[in-house]
Amino acid sequence: MRCTKRTTLVLLCLSQLSSSFTVPVITSRRAVTTPLNVATDPTTNESDTTSASETSSNSSGDKWWQSHTLSHSELATSVRSDFEILSTVFTDDDDDDDDSTAKALIYLDSAATSQKPKQVLDALRDYYTTSNANVHRGAHALSRRATEQYEAARDTARKFVNARSRNEIVFTSGATEAINLVASTLGRKLKAGDEIVVSVMEHHSNIVPWQIVAKDTGAVVKFVPVNEEGELDREVLEGLICPRTKVVSLQHVSNVMGCVNDVDGITRLVRERAHPDVKILLDACQSCPHMPVDVQSLGVDFLAASGHKMCGPTGIGFLWGREEVLNSLEPFMGGGEMIDEVTTEGSTYAKSPARFEAGTPPIAQAIGMARALEYLMDIGMDKIHDNEKELGAYLYNRLSEVEGVTILGPTDVNKRTAIASFVCDGVHPSDLSTFLDMDGVAIRAGHHCCQPLHKALGYSHSARASLYFYNTKQDVDVFIEKLEETLAFFRNMEV
Repeated sequence: MRCTKRTTLVLLCLSQLSSSFTVPVITSRRAVTTPLNVATDPTTNESDTTSASETSSNSSGDKWWQSHTLSHSELATSVRSDFEILSTVFTDDDDDDDDSTAKALIYLDSAATSQKPKQVLDALRDYYTTSNANVHRGAHALSRRATEQYEAARDTARKFVNARSRNEIVFTSGATEAINLVASTLGRKLKAGDEIVVSVMEHHSNIVPWQIVAKDTGAVVKFVPVNEEGELDREVLEGLICPRTKVVSLQHVSNVMGCVNDVDGITRLVRERAHPDVKILLDACQSCPHMPVDVQSLGVDFLAASGHKMCGPTGIGFLWGREEVLNSLEPFMGGGEMIDEVTTEGSTYAKSPARFEAGTPPIAQAIGMARALEYLMDIGMDKIHDNEKELGAYLYNRLSEVEGVTILGPTDVNKRTAIASFVCDGVHPSDLSTFLDMDGVAIRAGHHCCQPLHKALGYSHSARASLYFYNTKQDVDVFIEKLEETLAFFRNMEV
């Protein structure tokens, strides 16, 4: 039954492949296997490098990865039981009683959204069953209890990013709203000729709001390209930053290429060359869940974070901003809670964070996110980072050995996080992900809300495998096994 499904899907895929997707062959950017935790020598050419097939076996004939061990593997083992969904087993629709068709879930899509531990689910249930009420506006016991938990969540977020004051944490519906909040309020201060600098690697949520602002004000959006190594082009950035630069808004970590931008170096450059009142925003959606982030040491003015990518519920995130900067901005939305006084002649506004939290806030979501942040801090962000650095390098090295695969982004594993976007010769990413799903492997396919970046790299779409601390070496091994089987299946269908 499974073969019949595969054959039908392949015939459909191949019939549309030539018109829907073209994979250019870029051998100069083909990933080369490097020893784990060892940087790639940028002066080494592929022609001087031993091929993966020649080095992938030891003297006994075993593949290197079969005996390879990870020094931080105990972390995933210790937390897996907290994530009930990771024990999911899929069966074919027509063979529910046939154990031979069972496929265990291999979840490699945490860059899109993370799974939620039972501690977070319990916190949400506890709130709704013991404390559900609107906050700030009631003297009754439930309202007081809800308010205490909601404001305690703000304290937890402050601690998580080491903010100076709890007043610097503004709850939003997610990072997209946080960026739009900054763009909208800063945009009111911009004029024609002012410049906004972003990069081509940005998520659409860090491009479109600035384009809207530019259209409304006459400001100009300038883009920093990526270089041949798949990193932010520092030389072009240096040329773009000038006294007309009023806003710089960049990702901390690319959600496609997994590269970590040099925030310290960028902020120093911006402060030296841009307008004295320049504001810097950091999209930290792919950094806050995976590494220690200290806003007091980053040198930026704003940071946007997403709750659902770090074990929290959907519909919640936060904006961190310097308190004095937040209080210098006009409100993002008007309504209840954000006011100081309202009269028929006009209104005055509360200070941050209330100024930016009009209406009934996402109370349960904030409480759930706070429990997720506590969960991460209990594990230790340094420990999570070390684990993912090692596992991400293993994923890169395994994936780089697969025939016909080109990995996007830096070839130096020390410059990457546990995100690996890739394209495969002759197979559309959506087709690939569909077939992997049949084997229980969940990856992402598409442009990942980064169309300008994909265009710059010469592709329309890519596939993406992304890891979190609950993933294991076995997850990677199964993924690679099923990927190789799927690619071989497509090649055989073309013969």
